[in-house]
Amino acid sequence: MIEYAERHTALAVVVGSQAYGLSGPVSDHDRRGVFVAATRDFWTLDKPPTHVDDPGRERFFWEFERFCTLALQSNPTVLEVLWSPIVESIDEDGSALVAVRQAFLSRRVAATYGNYARDQLTKVDHRRIRTGQVNFKQAMHMIRLLMAGAHVLRTGEVLVDVSHLREELLAVKRGDMPWERVSEWAGRLQDELAAAAASTPLPEHPDRAAVDRVLVAVRERNLK
Repeated sequence: MIEYAERHTALAVVVGSQAYGLSGPVSDHDRRGVFVAATRDFWTLDKPPTHVDDPGRERFFWEFERFCTLALQSNPTVLEVLWSPIVESIDEDGSALVAVRQAFLSRRVAATYGNYARDQLTKVDHRRIRTGQVNFKQAMHMIRLLMAGAHVLRTGEVLVDVSHLREELLAVKRGDMPWERVSEWAGRLQDELAAAAASTPLPEHPDRAAVDRVLVAVRERNLK
């Protein structure tokens, strides 16, 4: 199935540490993509895949419609694809998707980003209490996600590149920052997220109609 996704790729980007501006000499190149299944392939009993995983090459692809569904739910991992600063390939369908990326945003971002980050914080803290060990890499990503959530609520843009805080975040990842300071930082960021949610200009709901128009146009383009 990976060959199918490759043939029909509309958008391919780099995510993870490379896109965050946090990469080192041995960092992976995590790639995510969106492919468009041929419209006629939906007319048979065996439907096209909703996603394709290629773990050996650190790649993951979503079919266009599945990607839109997840993005409408404010899935942080999916939204990052639309704002990644490292675009490896993009065609007409991919350009149409990126052009309406703001349509996917809503106040639900506060819950998806905030809840995920809080879950990670709880897991890290419980492990620390239970074993005395701290997963500082997980803690770093929790911090990054809280910052990203507040940023999108304030600006309507998804924060991917956090290189302006590279040294501070890598200090967390290396364990150079004591857990107490990490926890305090997370607490301040949670307060910032709540404040951003209270005053966000984002709409209550995403613009499903705009996304539907793009999806229909993509299906029509790929009918041949």
